[in-house]
Amino acid sequence: MSMDRRDFLKIAGITGLLGAGVAAVSGKMPGILEAAVTSPNSNALKAKQWAMVIDMRKFKTQDDYKKVIHACHSIHNIPEFGNPKDEIKWIWTDKFEHTFVGQEHEHISEAVKEKPFVLLCNHCEKPACVRVCPTKATFKRNDGIVMMDYHRCIGCRFCMAACPFGARSFNYRDPRPFIKDNNPKYPTRMKGVVEKCTFCVERLDEGLMPACVEACKDTKALVFGDVGDPASEVRKVLKDNFTIRRKPELGTSPSVYYIVGGGENAG
Repeated sequence: MSMDRRDFLKIAGITGLLGAGVAAVSGKMPGILEAAVTSPNSNALKAKQWAMVIDMRKFKTQDDYKKVIHACHSIHNIPEFGNPKDEIKWIWTDKFEHTFVGQEHEHISEAVKEKPFVLLCNHCEKPACVRVCPTKATFKRNDGIVMMDYHRCIGCRFCMAACPFGARSFNYRDPRPFIKDNNPKYPTRMKGVVEKCTFCVERLDEGLMPACVEACKDTKALVFGDVGDPASEVRKVLKDNFTIRRKPELGTSPSVYYIVGGGENAG
């Protein structure tokens, strides 16, 4: 009996669905269906909207900055190329005039003007990067975290052009040979993809705070929590201190807040 292409595809489709159903019932379906029925970690930290407050009064020495950056870059397999052109960064520093463009003035104190400010992805409530990504490789979770799917990234760099904070890095070269101490628990990336801070979702899923927050828990220079919870520590810090955000006039609503502070003895 002859069979045309359309009939064949219909039968193949039905067979595939039946096979998937049987495999799912028997518990033998690998991949996406198996992952879908896996119970979430009961210890996972959850939030309506994750946010971070960076208290710049608590950063007094170069070591204060280094331990925060190292904590992030070491566990996320950030390569060290040794040159600014190829640099990959999840957390970095820059001066006030570049951090808060348009908010500087001639009477600003030297302590603030020359102080390095800690920068990272702002996990905006209205992320421009998500809107322009043609493959949905960058997307926003229900808890406000803006994520990257490295496998879906085609390297078009539209997200980099749309991000007003310069929070994304592109792998122009294969990063793997430049990873000093590979962390096998976190995936390495490949040439041609974009990457950035993820608020340590892999740690949140295990009930742990982000690595950068954990690195300075003694000083509480970084406070992380659910800004949607009125009883959270991050809400208390925001209530008790005057904070600013980067480029608020653009309407992206960053989820990273700064306590700028003043002189060296502030805080």
